[in-house]
Amino acid sequence: MPEGLKLDAPRVEDGAAIWRIARDSRVLDLNSSYSYLLWCRDFAATSVVARDDGGEPVGFVTGYVRPQHPRTLVVWQVAVDRGQRGRGLAAAMLDGLTIRVAEELGIDGIETTITPDNTASNRLFTSYAERHGAPVRREVLFDDALFPEKGHKPEVLYRIGPVPALVSASAHAAAPVGG
Repeated sequence: MPEGLKLDAPRVEDGAAIWRIARDSRVLDLNSSYSYLLWCRDFAATSVVARDDGGEPVGFVTGYVRPQHPRTLVVWQVAVDRGQRGRGLAAAMLDGLTIRVAEELGIDGIETTITPDNTASNRLFTSYAERHGAPVRREVLFDDALFPEKGHKPEVLYRIGPVPALVSASAHAAAPVGG
């Protein structure tokens, strides 16, 4: 974790800052500010924010557990404030979040979608898989023709897992106490 920062679960009052970070990324599909408030309320257990010394969010990862595959965390968005980039914060948030969700909810893998031209996200998730010794499978999930707006790139599904560290954390969390 970069010095001076800490990981935390998002709170509703973080929604505006998270929306601004997403907007200022100029890469993410920007959702409504309302959706970020809801995300902080309803998906805090499967999301993370990085806070600076003053407690302000400087990065976030939003995710949810896939209803049809409860051992899979879907990572929705990852963003880091411009002033914090290049310090390994995105990787630290992704590592911290996945271990926490494995311990609390029993996930053993992750999914995300990335457009082919998003080099930073491609690197982040490929290096996550390599760092954790996990297989990664890629396939087009949503072809560009499915999107109503012109020029939207296809969304490539990355399936990473099983992730050995998550399997271990998940098994440890499920172990009976005092056995």
